[in-house]
Amino acid sequence: MIALSLAEIAEVVGGQTHDIPDPSVHVTGPVVRDSREAGPGSLFVAFAGERVDGHDFAAAVVEAGAVAVLGTRPVGVPAIVVDDVQTALGALARHVVRRLGATLVALTGSAGKTSTKDLIAQVLRRKAPTVFTPGSLNNEIGLPLTALSATEETRFLVLEMGARGIGHIRYLTELTPPKIGLVLNVGSAHIGEFGGREQIAQAKGELVESLPEEGTAVLNADDPYVRAMASRTKAKVIFFGESGEADVRAENVRLTDTGQPSFRLHTPSGASDVTMRLYGEHHVSNALAAAAVAHELGMSADEIAVALSEAGSLSRWRMEVTERPDGVTVVNDAYNANPESMRAALRALAAMGKASQAKGGRTWAVLGKMAELGDEALAEHDAVGRLAVRLNVSKLVAVGGREAAWLQLGAYNEGSWGEESVHVSDAQAAVDLLRSELRPGDVVLVKASRSVGLESVAQALAETGAEGEVSAR
Repeated sequence: MIALSLAEIAEVVGGQTHDIPDPSVHVTGPVVRDSREAGPGSLFVAFAGERVDGHDFAAAVVEAGAVAVLGTRPVGVPAIVVDDVQTALGALARHVVRRLGATLVALTGSAGKTSTKDLIAQVLRRKAPTVFTPGSLNNEIGLPLTALSATEETRFLVLEMGARGIGHIRYLTELTPPKIGLVLNVGSAHIGEFGGREQIAQAKGELVESLPEEGTAVLNADDPYVRAMASRTKAKVIFFGESGEADVRAENVRLTDTGQPSFRLHTPSGASDVTMRLYGEHHVSNALAAAAVAHELGMSADEIAVALSEAGSLSRWRMEVTERPDGVTVVNDAYNANPESMRAALRALAAMGKASQAKGGRTWAVLGKMAELGDEALAEHDAVGRLAVRLNVSKLVAVGGREAAWLQLGAYNEGSWGEESVHVSDAQAAVDLLRSELRPGDVVLVKASRSVGLESVAQALAETGAEGEVSAR
């Protein structure tokens, strides 16, 4: 964080200082909420959760070097006491962002937010110092913590914004007002909570409504809900996509033999070829979104193409590919799932498996529940099971309860009989099955909503012993 005195922080957040001998002492380290991350010069934010109360760690963080605690009660060590820690954290982030000379880029969407955020960061940091959201910390706590990690040297601040209801993104943009706002898509993620795509579009569009007149809205021309958001902003609008009306677009899109996208990138400043290290055609749209942002910030088509071609995955459990010594490929995409991302992952699996299938290898889709789909849950799980069959996936392993049964039933009704699809009760059962069945050349995709915890399956399959045996946990 940019250096601020404890007195200044107390004023910004409307708090009272307690047990602080010298209020002129500055916070020179990071702002953290995990006591294990506290160090010299840091500020520890004490949240009181259902099972753990951060205030209980006050003495430990000060001993580790933290200069003070931001909490709701005196704790016997230097502290700034406020009525509400989350509100105070947001106020501090808003103050720091106003002090920064950085350009703030915010993005949202139903799918692909984290992958696109990682791409934007990898492209922009070639131009200037860039701070970006780690992982998926895109809520009212993670976002201000990310903003507070910026320093005087930061020139680009890239923030992922999530929403679980109307007004959430509006609140986040009030904390960290963006100059560039990117909307990727409007899909089915959390549709059970929102009530429909129109409501999701309403929530996501709050990002472009927040933009200043001198700002830029970057919108997906291929998504009608997103394209319509152009009327909701006073900022400049730039479109990306494969549509002919897109300002930043892709032509000659294809997948390599290993399932990595290649295309000709066109921007208003020129064109250049891209071959990505990431897997799956869905990353083309993510790359175009990143390219549109980079173009607006002054990068040439050649610079953007090189950066996109060299960019990797920065966040775990998102199409993580592990090549085992015995020739089995494990694709861990188990961080989360919704109908759109599930379809994209299955298509990536099919593409990755073409070369291996020609040599006798098989494709395996190990899939679990997609959460928060409401009344659409049965139809969406059934449709994913059917798609696996249509894509000629060799084996479907549906893991879990009712929703997994719907996946398997969809595959069965589409024509996947016998041993081509199977329903197992839990992650361990899936590991046991795959340990006995996998052979060299097989490609295994593991994907489900985060709550299912199927990353344990992918990790168990990816870890091999000296003789190539899978080590199940």
